Amino acid sequence: MTQAHPIDLNPDAFQTRLFEWFDRYGRKTLPWQHDKTPYRVWVSEIMLQQTQVATVIPYYERFMARFPRVEDLAAAEQDEVLHLWTGLGYYARARNLHRAAQVVVAEHGGQFPVHSLEAMAALPGIGRSTAGAIVSISTGQRAVILDGNVKRVLARLHAVEGWPGRTPVERELWRLAERYTPDRRLPDYSQAMMDLGATLCTRGKPSCLLCPFEDVCVAHARGEERRFPESKPKKALPERSTIMLLLSDGHGQVLLEQRPPSGIWGGLWCFPQFDNDEALQAWLDCHAPGATREPAWQAFTHTFSHFRLTILPQPVTLVRSTGAVSDSGRLWYNPRTPVSIGLAAPVKSLLDTLQQLPIHAKEDMP
Repeated sequence: MTQAHPIDLNPDAFQTRLFEWFDRYGRKTLPWQHDKTPYRVWVSEIMLQQTQVATVIPYYERFMARFPRVEDLAAAEQDEVLHLWTGLGYYARARNLHRAAQVVVAEHGGQFPVHSLEAMAALPGIGRSTAGAIVSISTGQRAVILDGNVKRVLARLHAVEGWPGRTPVERELWRLAERYTPDRRLPDYSQAMMDLGATLCTRGKPSCLLCPFEDVCVAHARGEERRFPESKPKKALPERSTIMLLLSDGHGQVLLEQRPPSGIWGGLWCFPQFDNDEALQAWLDCHAPGATREPAWQAFTHTFSHFRLTILPQPVTLVRSTGAVSDSGRLWYNPRTPVSIGLAAPVKSLLDTLQQLPIHAKEDMP
């Protein structure tokens, strides 16, 4: 791994430039920048992982209105937490948020262990960088951060070669982050570094001419801003397919079942899924004999970080009532009078479509 250092950019000079830029242009009115308690900062940091600020703001405001204290979140049902998270994606974040709140209440008396980075990082869903952000922003203690935005700024500034997911590259970026982190204005510093990466030093089209480090950035001097940080070596995404059963009772309700607590869409409510038509028909023969199959809807694709899923929605209507499909872990859901449960994004989209369709009740159903 080769590296070139900026000229005449010691930590004091770096911090001076950054603070001058932040004081003039930094974001200071985001909802989590007021009443900066560890709880409020923590929720925002988890939501902001791999998600843009504009997307997060309405979710954050709804979430804090419902769960103003960590005790409120800890006492909530997971379904309600996932319901408020629906559409934000990466649902493991919501499950970890819920578990971490319960740990904070049960093991730390409702107080985040902000005086120990190790204890913070040990909470579910909180790693080294997120712990540093929570501690520095909410308490002003010196703690180093290295989220995706900061990695991008430092990798370009120093033209750090290699994908940051590789241990030697990550170690070098942590060294640089440690070098530049000041002993003063820690909340502003952490916010400024994240703002710089989010608003100027962006992934696709960095605004180099507006950057306070434009004259000392090695990647910019080389005209290679977009090469840094280097991307993860690409692999073709595996392709998978599934059939989603849109089983209607003929009265506007459709069957949902809860996914296992871990894995894809863990803990969320989804339509029953089948690997192939034979498996679907066998299930219908057992649980909904005589059900009427409608023409399948158009298939669509949902992309995860590690595979691409093709979904074929298959509408089916019961011709007589049956309780067999209402076993534990399943429920009849009416899109027109929704209840507060967590829904996978494609399921929410399909439910929105079903909500617009007319109800054609079967005459022989009660």
